[in-house]
Amino acid sequence: MVGLTRVELEHFTAFSKLTLDLSPGINVLVGANGTGKTHLMKVCYAACDAYKNGRNRFADKLVGVFLPSGGSIGRLVRRQRGRSEAVIKVFRGQSRLRSSFSSQSASASSAKSTRSRVWIDDPVSSVYIPVKEMLANAPGFRSLYETRAIHFEEVYKDILDHASVPALREQPEPARRRLLKILQNTIQGKVIVNNNEEFFLRNKHGNIEFSLLAEGIRKLALLWLLVQNGSLRGGSLLLWDEPETNLNPKLFGIVIDVLLELQRSGVQIMLATHDYVILKGIGLRMADDDKVSFHSLYHDSDSGDIACRTSHDYLDIEPNKIAEAFNDLYDLEIDRGMKGWSQ
Repeated sequence: MVGLTRVELEHFTAFSKLTLDLSPGINVLVGANGTGKTHLMKVCYAACDAYKNGRNRFADKLVGVFLPSGGSIGRLVRRQRGRSEAVIKVFRGQSRLRSSFSSQSASASSAKSTRSRVWIDDPVSSVYIPVKEMLANAPGFRSLYETRAIHFEEVYKDILDHASVPALREQPEPARRRLLKILQNTIQGKVIVNNNEEFFLRNKHGNIEFSLLAEGIRKLALLWLLVQNGSLRGGSLLLWDEPETNLNPKLFGIVIDVLLELQRSGVQIMLATHDYVILKGIGLRMADDDKVSFHSLYHDSDSGDIACRTSHDYLDIEPNKIAEAFNDLYDLEIDRGMKGWSQ
């Protein structure tokens, strides 16, 4: 199975024109707020999820994950004077998925989409983990989402669908067993779900409902579930928006090790981060043969448009706003220390 290899965007949301070549392993998106990291991941997720189970609804999925006002897909076109058209291209090797729609388009049905047959015959299984943890809010949410017009991006319903999938019949292969053991030792238990769609952490103290667990532990428990039920296996795509949110920095190393192991077992990963420890930790923990790309998104000083530079080494990330902020803090600490010393 060929994963995603390239994304090309024209006049889409914040992007004037952008091309991003993707690593088959881990793709780390960094950049200031407003540089389109989450939008890139949502486009990739929509491209994969739109065709699973024989479906054919890329434009509908874009509307579902971006939630433009009134469901108008034309609102996803980059704002500028006059009528303009957004073009999205997502590649799997030579196989292309393309969709275009104008700023005047009201419904997803007006978008023009074409794709190679491989998107239908061999879809990429994808999982998107949003910033907000959802398992504690699971009871009744999926059924409510299906029957009522509630204003939640589709990724929230989707992640509950993935978390609710039963475990595979076959025993996990060695790589998955290692990952499950690492996560199980960290969360100190296993995750179960009852008939009311309530998630619990089962440990030596009994069953503890997710609403009573720290949110960081819930995130790691979700990761355990996705590995355990086979949602994250070789050939799949994991997209994770700000994995550091509500997670104690002491646990960052566990998260990084799990991501690197998933990559080694054939899972393609895209993650967006604002955290120095996550970014630097990946750079330090990755092995020479790990496939890791760092994509730095920034506003071009001349045009003002969002541009991207890709590197394969942490030290080559340019610009690196995360490191700049850390260095500013370090300089401030040195400056304060020197003033105290001089007194």
